[in-house]
Amino acid sequence: MAGKKKSANKVDPEVFVRRKLLGRKLGMTQIFQEDGSCVRVTVVEAGPCTVVQVKSVDNDGYDAVQIGFAHKSKNIAKPQRGHFEKAGVEPLRRLREVRLKAADHGLKPGAQLTVDIFEGVKKVDISAVSKGKGFAGTTKRWHFKLGPRSHGSMNIRQPGAIGQSADPARVFKGVHMPGHMGAKRATCRNLKLVKIDKESNLLLIEGSVPGPRGVFVEVSASLIKKKKGSGNT
Repeated sequence: MAGKKKSANKVDPEVFVRRKLLGRKLGMTQIFQEDGSCVRVTVVEAGPCTVVQVKSVDNDGYDAVQIGFAHKSKNIAKPQRGHFEKAGVEPLRRLREVRLKAADHGLKPGAQLTVDIFEGVKKVDISAVSKGKGFAGTTKRWHFKLGPRSHGSMNIRQPGAIGQSADPARVFKGVHMPGHMGAKRATCRNLKLVKIDKESNLLLIEGSVPGPRGVFVEVSASLIKKKKGSGNT
């Protein structure tokens, strides 16, 4: 009996050089390893992602691959609909680019990227929008120390001086002050990839990931190598 033919839209993991997928954070759980130790992990639904566009130096001025995630069925602008129809794919909710040279990947619009591309990867970087925590003071936002808490003290949680007097008579940019906390793009690097569930397109990553449950995330193979003499694993 002849073996099964590979799908034309299936991508060989070795071909995709800069490994990156889009996905969604599902939550946290714990798993037990063979030695009996318990590891807390974040479950991320990664892909499948569809290649929407392949950019080249000749046409666009740079080499890149545009990938998309999560189907979108309504509220699609005509320019966006035309962009997806040109690629021959269904409208997608999230689009991101990965800088790759055409000679390194061999991808075409419509190709599917799955968690298989992370086979053999030990460390990953995850980017997402962190949890928004509203307006916060300097103690909560920047971890300022408290002032004296003795009787009559009027400076327990106040920020204190923020600048000089006559010279330069202004507040420098970047001074830590009260303001909106969170709701910014954050990246956690060198997180350990514990397990890959190919059937469910899940990545189990040790530790916490920015953002609440359901947040859109970008997962990529870490490029930072361990320094000699460093205690990090």
